[in-house]
Amino acid sequence: MHIAAPQRPCEPTAPAIEVEALTKAYKRLVAVDHVSFSVARGSVTGLLGGNGAGKTTTIGMIMGLILPTSGKVNVLGVDMLAERHRVLARMNFESPYVDMPHRLTVRQNLEVFGRLYGIGDLEIRISVLAKDLALEDLLDRPSGQLSAGQKTRVALAKALINEPEVLLLDEPTASLDPDTADWVRTHIETYRRGSGATILLASHNMREVERLCDRVIMLKEGRVAGDASPGELLARFGRDSLEEVFLDLARGRRRAP
Repeated sequence: MHIAAPQRPCEPTAPAIEVEALTKAYKRLVAVDHVSFSVARGSVTGLLGGNGAGKTTTIGMIMGLILPTSGKVNVLGVDMLAERHRVLARMNFESPYVDMPHRLTVRQNLEVFGRLYGIGDLEIRISVLAKDLALEDLLDRPSGQLSAGQKTRVALAKALINEPEVLLLDEPTASLDPDTADWVRTHIETYRRGSGATILLASHNMREVERLCDRVIMLKEGRVAGDASPGELLARFGRDSLEEVFLDLARGRRRAP
């Protein structure tokens, strides 16, 4: 399999991500229920919700990994249901819940993904990422022998191998100690500032969201329950932290006016 070389869409000023009435049903379970939103280019948007709220399913449909039951998904002006081959090379995804082959070394794993994305000068690109993400001493170690923090850094290297314009992150700092999590967040911030990439971040860590995100979309039972900047959400709910807003929505204690 080879991901086609990037092609520029015919709508260069379109939002980076647009979803319209996006729905995914598994028999009687509706995981995502008519969700609609758009994400501006160059922004960082948080996608929040409790377990089972539909965050990961939504990201999977945006990435083209999950087929929607109904609705539309456009990324960089391209219809993901009809022409996703035109834009996949300009996107990437990272999640600590998706393991790389354990028997392959870190270098071999990065080479596989680099070839899938058709990266030129792949050896140089891997060398740059290894230096940026402190992986130089790990390149020839089997991926299955890495710690959680090391695996996260490798997963981030994989996600940045093609210098994506749209980066989808599913709880990128889950299970990490505070120091390693802060290191990962700092690198995400540095990448976005340097590249102008658009980031959609699913997270349970409210401090992470407050630090990284310009805007927050909150999901509850597969539907949008809130959509505003962190500051606007705090003002609407009369709360001091996003964690309190999250708990209000999750427990049905209060609704935004």
